[in-house]
Formats: sequence, C-alpha cells, structure tokens
Amino acid sequence: MGLKILYVHGFNSSEHSAKAVALREWLRDYDVEYAIPRLHYDPRVAIAQLEALLTNETKLIGSSLGGFYATYLSQTHQIDAVVINPAVRPARLLAEFLGPQYNPYQDCHYQLDESHVAALNTLYLPQLPYPERLLLLQQMGDEVLPYIDAVRYYQSTKQYVDFEGDHSFQGLARYLPAIVNFLKIT
Repeated sequence: MGLKILYVHGFNSSEHSAKAVALREWLRDYDVEYAIPRLHYDPRVAIAQLEALLTNETKLIGSSLGGFYATYLSQTHQIDAVVINPAVRPARLLAEFLGPQYNPYQDCHYQLDESHVAALNTLYLPQLPYPERLLLLQQMGDEVLPYIDAVRYYQSTKQYVDFEGDHSFQGLARYLPAIVNFLKIT
C-alpha cells in the first residue's frame, strides 16, 4: 500500500470544503491515495473514524477543528501532519455554541452538548511530544480563531505565518510545494 493523505475538515464542514477539493486537484499529479472522510459531529466518533483509516503510510492535512484532530493524531500515532489555521483549544470556543446546530454541508441537524466539549478537552495535548511531525500554515487575518494561539502553541514546529489572509486560508496553492516537501509526497 502506498502513501495515503487524509484531509481532516473543520467544524460544520465536509468533504466538499474548498481547501479539501483544491488539494485533491493539486495532488492528482502525485502518486498518493487522497481521502476526505465525512466526519461525525461528536469528537469521539470523529477520532474513531480517522483512527480506523490510519495506516503506516498515512499523512494528515487538517484545517481548523480538523487541524486540532490532525495534531492529536500526529502526536499520538507519530504521523506527519500539516495544520492549516488550526483550532488550538476548540472546547473553549465551542462551549459558547452549545445547543442546536446545523451543518449545511452535510445537511445535518444535531445538538452540541457538554459531552462534546468534554471530549475535545480530553484530546487537547498541553505539550507537543513530536513537534517535528507538524507543519503550521497560519494566516494572521483569521477572523474565526486567534492566530497568536496557534503560533504560540506550535512554536516548536516548522511554521509559515502570513500577515494577512483569513480563516479560509487565502492563497493556499503557493504552499503546495511546502506541503509536498514536508509530507514527502513524490
């Protein structure tokens, strides 16, 4: 089995996210299996879904909440991961959104509750045991997540920090060579 790249989408997103689709197109020229699993809203289920897809040849790319999940998996399974405008402490942010939710990309209604927030807290790693396994792509103009949290949390990792941009990560294509190089995609 060859190299597998898993794209891990963010909160209330799906396999149809703009970054996921763009990366699929860009990676067509490489000899990789590329998968974008549709993740469940419950963090426990989402992590189990992702862990079931891991092989010895898996690398990760995660954005926002998906970056948080990718960080957890990278550090617990010693897997290389690129994280794009990642959530650092999503439990703190999502605690403000408890109650009914609708994911328009998955056409899914659900209830965000305290058990989901508690699950996110259990996945948080206060320190990164394998920072060399992570590459941070961060834009300071992220209007959803404070960029400084990511820059500080990932301080021991390789980082590319743009002074502008937004949460969607404008201009991701210019970082494709860095992604390919870091994940050792041939």
